[in-house]
Amino acid sequence: MGGKLLTDCHENDDSISPFRPCSTGVMLMVGRLVANVLALSLLGLPLAVGAQQPTQVPRIGLLSSFLPSDSAGWHEAFRQGLRDLGWVEGKNYSIEYRIAEGRIERLPDLAADLVRLKVDVIVASTTPESLAAKRATRTIPIVMASVGDPVATGLVESLARPGGNITGLSQMGPDLAGKRLALLKEMVPKLSRAAVLWDPNPKDASSTLTWKDLQLPARDLGVQLHSLEVRSRDEFGKAFEDATRARVGALVVAPSVVNAANLKRIADLAVKHRLPSIYHRREFAEAGGLAGSGVDRSDMFRRAATYVDKILKGIKPADLPIEQPTKFELVLNLKTARAIGVRITPSLLIRADHVIE
Repeated sequence: MGGKLLTDCHENDDSISPFRPCSTGVMLMVGRLVANVLALSLLGLPLAVGAQQPTQVPRIGLLSSFLPSDSAGWHEAFRQGLRDLGWVEGKNYSIEYRIAEGRIERLPDLAADLVRLKVDVIVASTTPESLAAKRATRTIPIVMASVGDPVATGLVESLARPGGNITGLSQMGPDLAGKRLALLKEMVPKLSRAAVLWDPNPKDASSTLTWKDLQLPARDLGVQLHSLEVRSRDEFGKAFEDATRARVGALVVAPSVVNAANLKRIADLAVKHRLPSIYHRREFAEAGGLAGSGVDRSDMFRRAATYVDKILKGIKPADLPIEQPTKFELVLNLKTARAIGVRITPSLLIRADHVIE
């Protein structure tokens, strides 16, 4: 190749030194080579940049049927649980909130919206939200924060081996329902007839289960149950008039979305009709009801964060057993007790975690 280059140089210019054309040719060749290398480097640069795209932070979908004011404390407990595990909102994870604001019929669309967003995990507050999420997806992991009986409602196969894409925490609802009725009997020793305020809507399975699960404890306690079915806020007045006609002596408020969204109204009507009342959340006693007895839901939401943490780190929901509650609380409202003529015994006061004067 070198000989050819010199020949070409001499053929191109015989009037000057035989070495100059050759030197010029070499310089041109080197220039072309450098230009080609630079061109290849420039062509390769966008590919290198494209290969180093920033990692997308995990997105958590939080599905709730409650009013924002009612669920704010639980959601903060959940975020605190994540912070304790090293997750910082806006830095290494984000939350997509979908809130039904007491309208259970909105849950299917809200759950479907989270699926369309392709969130990495869905946190479902209670049973209705968990059922809606399960119907919306069989692949995105679902963490139940505080459900009643996940086996009886068909959410999971068993507590030890949930199977599928759902895991989380159970309130152990059926056992606690009977205990709440027993508490009413203790506050009203002569109680022989109690009303149960519940929603027969099949989408709110916990309410129906509570009505069924109260039957055996009621017989054991010698209490006859009177059904008060309420599907909307407009039906509460009529339900309490029915309770008065039935001459019931106390009221059990079953878990339901419509009941949860109207705790103050229910508590006021119970006082108006002089009915000792109990619900599974402390907020009921704080709203004016006689007693709230159940699990510490803020603690359950905090513990739900541990499930999200494990799932985001690669563990499958099917391999995470359902947890049952470890913290329970009894809240009594003595102001309400005095207003309706109920005497709270010293033994009950000692067992109460909080007493409202």
